[in-house]
Amino acid sequence: MVRPSDEQLNDKETAVARIMIINGPNINLLGLREPHLYGTDNIEDVKRLCDSVAEELGLQIEFHQSNHEGEIVDLIQRARTEADGIVINPAGYTSTSIAILDTLLAAELPVVEVHVTNIHRREQFRQHSYVSHAASAVVMGAGIQGYEFALRRLATLTAA
Repeated sequence: MVRPSDEQLNDKETAVARIMIINGPNINLLGLREPHLYGTDNIEDVKRLCDSVAEELGLQIEFHQSNHEGEIVDLIQRARTEADGIVINPAGYTSTSIAILDTLLAAELPVVEVHVTNIHRREQFRQHSYVSHAASAVVMGAGIQGYEFALRRLATLTAA
């Protein structure tokens, strides 16, 4: 987790937005799985990028990855009270999980959905996203840079 600086903590006018980054199934295999589609960057590269952007923007982030739908639901429920926004790459749950959609809607937070690939250029079954119904913005096809775009958008959406 990237922590705000002492200066940020002491400045009462500076609100530090707390962003939970949630990655779904197989994102832990980035760089190994189908590099012709997903590239050669791995999950540690994604985390380093998010840490760097969060530091630049003065955001506090928590970074998670799970292959289990229930754990993702639990994280979103926790974000409801512990975060100001969510970046989510639902991965394989994009087109299958109404449970994740319902939990995102219940969280009542700004959500930016991220996909490393452009799901609209993929197989037909991948082109529908339940998660998009809860998303303030969707970033796809930008590789891992999509996470940077997502954090920048949430910084704007959560600015007081």
